[in-house]
Amino acid sequence: MAVELGAVLVAATVGAAASAVMPAVLARVPDPPSYEDEDGPAPEPDPGRPTYPTFGELARRPGLPLGFSVAGAVTGALVGAYAGWSWPLAWLLVLVPVGVLLSYVDWRTLLLPTRVIYPAYAAVATLMVVAALATGATDDLRRAGIAALVGLVCYWLPWRISASWMGFGDVRLSGLLAGVLGWAGWAEVALGLYLPFLLGGVVAGLLMLLRLVARGAYPLGPFMFVGTLVGLWCGPLLLPGLSA
Repeated sequence: MAVELGAVLVAATVGAAASAVMPAVLARVPDPPSYEDEDGPAPEPDPGRPTYPTFGELARRPGLPLGFSVAGAVTGALVGAYAGWSWPLAWLLVLVPVGVLLSYVDWRTLLLPTRVIYPAYAAVATLMVVAALATGATDDLRRAGIAALVGLVCYWLPWRISASWMGFGDVRLSGLLAGVLGWAGWAEVALGLYLPFLLGGVVAGLLMLLRLVARGAYPLGPFMFVGTLVGLWCGPLLLPGLSA
């Protein structure tokens, strides 16, 4: 796959600029009533329960805009190299600042705010519909929709079986990322949905072994975004039989 340098530079610039303003977005996101799953009952007070910073406190961390900007530039360059000047670049650039923000928040609080996820759904879906109308790629749009449902089911089932190690925010996010993967192909979907569990399990095991986190207290969101990037880049290479 030939890399279009112009697309890489533009995507890196847009990713850096958009990510740099995400701390300001985070500061406006209201904190949930509980750090448990937002759909569950409020827990009883527990002095042994770990405490997490509020979204406002996270947003005010020194140097955060610069750190976000660097992460956005690197991720933007990767999606620019992948997509070039094609329609997927549009919604992948939506995901860059969203992914930077959600990965940071999830890593620090084990939360994935719906106030960020749902607007991303709307933006990505709108861009995909426009792309399908402009290019006639209705098969890609249909596959993206089916993949989003598959992703939701694949993540809902483990959450339903054991919500102690997986939050419902991960389920919400899975549909968004699976839809993006689905536009590319089924190989991308399969790898992108599976890889977060593998990566998250390995990293969580190491962190628990080093006693840096409590059992089950680790974020899956960052690994979902990493899995999406790897799925887009490596899906057809590793799973050629599933390529669309």
